[in-house]
Amino acid sequence: MSLILPLTTTFGELIQNYSIMKNTIFRYGAYGSISITFLFFVALFLGEYLDYGAREVVGYATMIISLSCIFFGIKHYRDHENQGAITFIKALTVGVFISLFVALIFGMLNVIYITYINPEFVADYYADTAVKLKNTVPAVELQEKLKALEAEKELFSSTFMNFLLMSIMLFVLGFIISLISALFLQRK
Repeated sequence: MSLILPLTTTFGELIQNYSIMKNTIFRYGAYGSISITFLFFVALFLGEYLDYGAREVVGYATMIISLSCIFFGIKHYRDHENQGAITFIKALTVGVFISLFVALIFGMLNVIYITYINPEFVADYYADTAVKLKNTVPAVELQEKLKALEAEKELFSSTFMNFLLMSIMLFVLGFIISLISALFLQRK
């Protein structure tokens, strides 16, 4: 056990640190989940007035704003729970778990949206994309692009795959934010 953990860390300290870290992860994961849910419905309302390209921009802005809780969660843990010090690995761990929490909620929101709120979204989105392709892609490449678009449409039509892909997308973005936050907030 001492080969894995520093010699000064006892099992009791490890459990206590995990408990404090868990509280921070749940608190800031909840903040991120609440903010992404609120912003998701704001974007849903605004989406009626925007084209699909602008909706994507609003969607990514929503994700980044809600994932800002990662930075604040790591900072809170460092300043209030860990006596002002945090290693890069511990900061990254807190950030990754917060982003996982928010990513799962985001995946569920997308499933609710395409299943109950707007079941025609996938078909409408891909129809709009096909029209844009027909107007911008040379005729030689068009059939190949439309075939790839149809395969992508089938993938996103699956509720499970939609949940998985949207969760992974948000998690990857959260991981990047966790890395950057851990770099800036680490302090010994």
